Amino acid sequence: MKSDLQIQKDVMEELKWEPFLNASEIGVAVKNGVVTLSGQVDTYSKKLTAEKVTKRVAGVKAVAEDILVGISPAYRKTDAEIAEAVLNALKWHSGVKDEKIKIKVEGGNVRLDGEVDWEYQRSSAKKAIENLAGVRSVINLITLKPVTTASDIQQKISAALLRSATIDADKITPEVIGSRVTLRGKVRSFAEKEDAEIAAWNAPGITNVESNLEIEVPEYAFEE
Repeated sequence: MKSDLQIQKDVMEELKWEPFLNASEIGVAVKNGVVTLSGQVDTYSKKLTAEKVTKRVAGVKAVAEDILVGISPAYRKTDAEIAEAVLNALKWHSGVKDEKIKIKVEGGNVRLDGEVDWEYQRSSAKKAIENLAGVRSVINLITLKPVTTASDIQQKISAALLRSATIDADKITPEVIGSRVTLRGKVRSFAEKEDAEIAAWNAPGITNVESNLEIEVPEYAFEE
């Protein structure tokens, strides 16, 4: 099993490997496989990238995010400018129905409200504005409109898990009650856990995914 010290070293190396980030701006602490990221970056997208990079490191069980976004003068915008940029980004994104989404900007923090039909529309709206200059955070309060679920929705989710090259579907059991999916079983990594959750979200009519998936920690053999 990887030690916390080894996980910390691997995360720091992975952050250095990411050209979009300045690893010296980010602090890494690890306890029982849970990684806490701290420090300050100048854009919200860098904060998200640091979290994404950390999640792909083997042995990481969870990520706690304490990174602050301190907008540099070059990226600083007024709330009105950010709101206009958000509206334009949503309008031009093919996966988003911008007329169903309401936005509020306060201190560079963007809040999204509204109701859409699919999870991909909800996540696309957030992704469309993550890289905009001046954005400090994005609070996604968009909800999904419940639709009539197919009787074989559980089989569809299982089939989607089987089709995925990154998921060991034999170790994951989806349980569907109404428009809610509960995932149980074991996965090999944080990335596999997220892929399984995404597969469940992509099922038609699903408005809630509860993930009870456990990350299996592989045993490492060391020679003395």
